[in-house]
Amino acid sequence: MVAIQVRDISDVTRDALAAEAERRGQSLQLFLHDVLEREAASARNIAWAREMAKRPRVLQSGPTSRELIDRAHRERDRAILDAVGLPDVPVFE
Repeated sequence: MVAIQVRDISDVTRDALAAEAERRGQSLQLFLHDVLEREAASARNIAWAREMAKRPRVLQSGPTSRELIDRAHRERDRAILDAVGLPDVPVFE
């Protein structure tokens, strides 16, 4: 691990950060560590999203999600009707 030192922080800023750390029940060091970790994760996520945006879009043909769900419901309804011995009853759509 590396150590990071930040210089020229105003007393007002330092006091605000220390107060927030205390409110959370953390040391200032732990609080700032968490802030830096969150910022780094956010930066990685943004970099990933930008990289994904550069990729060509792939258009897929085929049934929509709604069509797949409707088909599954019809198949389920038909299987239930067959199981109870009503094979000639129409399946509702």
